[in-house]
Amino acid sequence: MHLFDPIDWLGRPLRPWKRLCRVPRDLASVTSRADETPPRDVGLSRGAVERIWRRAEDLYRTGLHPAVQLCVRRHGAIVLDRTLGHAAGNGPADPPDAPQRLATPDTPFRIYSASKAVTAMVIHKLDDLGVLHIDDCVAEYLPEFGTGARSHITLANVLCHRAGIPALPAAAMDLAILEHPERIIELLAQVPLRMRPGRRLAYHAVSGGFVLGEVVRRATGQDIRAVLDKEIREPLGLRWLGYGVAPADVERVAEDALTGLPPLPPSAQLFARALGAPVERILEIAHDPRFLAGILPSANIVANARELGAFFECLRNGGTLAGTRIFEARTVRRATTEQSFWELDLTLGLPLRYGLGFMLGGKRLSLFGPDTPHAFGHLGFTNVIAWADPDRALSAALTTSGKPFLDVGVARLYQLLMAIGRELPRTDPA
Repeated sequence: MHLFDPIDWLGRPLRPWKRLCRVPRDLASVTSRADETPPRDVGLSRGAVERIWRRAEDLYRTGLHPAVQLCVRRHGAIVLDRTLGHAAGNGPADPPDAPQRLATPDTPFRIYSASKAVTAMVIHKLDDLGVLHIDDCVAEYLPEFGTGARSHITLANVLCHRAGIPALPAAAMDLAILEHPERIIELLAQVPLRMRPGRRLAYHAVSGGFVLGEVVRRATGQDIRAVLDKEIREPLGLRWLGYGVAPADVERVAEDALTGLPPLPPSAQLFARALGAPVERILEIAHDPRFLAGILPSANIVANARELGAFFECLRNGGTLAGTRIFEARTVRRATTEQSFWELDLTLGLPLRYGLGFMLGGKRLSLFGPDTPHAFGHLGFTNVIAWADPDRALSAALTTSGKPFLDVGVARLYQLLMAIGRELPRTDPA
């Protein structure tokens, strides 16, 4: 019997009118572990790893997440690979007697906007291979973009959110046209530019991915899913990390749930403007079978924390993982080089640092915890986050299935990120 006992970030019982999941008092009943390297083998104490895990348990206890999955590497060794909760059957809308499926470290999750980092590296890989160049104009591949100021948009502009087309037309959110990417490009080619290409920063939540995906298809003759599989996923030996999943695997993917307080204005409008639809509609789209069957380069990669972390470990290690080179080291440096220095993002309304496909860390303020000036990674739909921090010989990925919207309980998320940075100190104090 699961006892409903979620708490907020101050340790107080949460109000019953919030959308919350059932949380057992004994978390051992919903905890799964995979193989982990003894912390002492990489210069850590077991206490340091367990303190990180306690922060993950605190995040789960808020009741905002049906499942929480965390994988942390130090010097390439997995020191923490664990999961809490259920992949299905324990969302706020599920009845108490609903069949439940326990989540494990092997369970795949939708990673939403964290997909952008993977899509960016497909583009960088094709640059490595000489198929295209980062500074090429989009119009060289998509003639639909060949008129007016739109003809000056480069691939680099799209990668660093400066293409001037951050908003997605409402018609492009129709999953029925996913199998016809050229129609989406036609719609995007008709959207008025919000700003001159290259001039201002505005997060392209979905639109940029469709542009990059269609550039890949026309440049290679293959869709971006096939290119990702051939050039990155298969060489890395990964089971998941692909755009959507095969029909036989749909039931394996963790089910997401809208949790916490209902979205309120003006934040709700800001989020809807960034994604092209209200947050409730985004969850409906994500659970439509066509979402996992199609290709949404900005949003529908599926992975577990271990494999998403392996991708970032490869980048942290200069493009190599387990002796297999996937990217040139200079390509990784280019992808993670700063393009925006705490510039106000006109879509998100926040100052951020961006590279060519990545969100970047900072000395004092950062998505990846304090004192992370060289960290790079990406956030996905409020509570998925993956990153690498070369200063700490660290790569990590956190996947969650709860989608709270600006709920005070998300403070537990930042406490977890701070704990990872604190317990895995810089390997070079200088």
